[in-house]
Amino acid sequence: MTTHKAPPAPPSEALHEASHNHALPPRTLGQRAWAFIRELLIVVVGAVVVSSLLRAFVGQMFIIPSQSMESTLLVGDRVVVQKLTDFQRGDVVVFSDPGGWLEEEPVVDPPPWDKVLEFIGLPTQSTPGHLIKRVIGMPGDRVVCCTAKGRITVNGYPLDERSYLYTDPDEVQVKPSEVRFEVVVPRDKIFVMGDHRDLSADSRCHLSDLSTSQAKGQVAFVPTSLVVGPAFAIAAPFDRAERLHRPETFAAVPAAKKPPPERAVIKPAGVNC
Repeated sequence: MTTHKAPPAPPSEALHEASHNHALPPRTLGQRAWAFIRELLIVVVGAVVVSSLLRAFVGQMFIIPSQSMESTLLVGDRVVVQKLTDFQRGDVVVFSDPGGWLEEEPVVDPPPWDKVLEFIGLPTQSTPGHLIKRVIGMPGDRVVCCTAKGRITVNGYPLDERSYLYTDPDEVQVKPSEVRFEVVVPRDKIFVMGDHRDLSADSRCHLSDLSTSQAKGQVAFVPTSLVVGPAFAIAAPFDRAERLHRPETFAAVPAAKKPPPERAVIKPAGVNC
């Protein structure tokens, strides 16, 4: 007698039957919650690591605390500083206090949350110890104020600063400097000034400073090792977001005629602002 076997089930049906027979029990609410928390922690830790690496090697954000760079930068602006390229004359740079420039500002220990934000590269109002100015003189440059027309010269070239110096609501622009000076920038240092010259305690204002570790006036020049990097953009507020460009006048400045000296040359001795 011939027997007939039932045809094998289609592969799709066989898979369905196998999965039905070996189905895992549904996860409890606690298991689902823990899985979510674990995935969230992985994402947060990964974001912190990436942000910290970017802050250390690529770029960092700072909050503008004063009026010294008006109207290029306003109080409360968030600027992005890059660390991958060198800076040049005319660039706006962020740097650590070279010695006593911020001694009159109160030092506030930031709260724990601010410390976390600063660690991952987000600026807070309590972030201390940094300044932002425009580079006027590089090592070896001879910077003089002023010509008969009131212009600052760098290596004999008169700067046209009208594109960035502060202009008040009555369309009156500040003078390049009320303080007269003549300096030669030393090796590995820069000479910096704010765009709102009447409200900027910059290199001009420290040409007579005394220091326990340097000769008189030497603290007016910022070591290049203290420069975080050039600010290349305003990131916030959004209605002010834009790239920062180096003014064209600096492209015509000739190179220094002599190698930079070991110690800055200051003529006369300097007058405080």
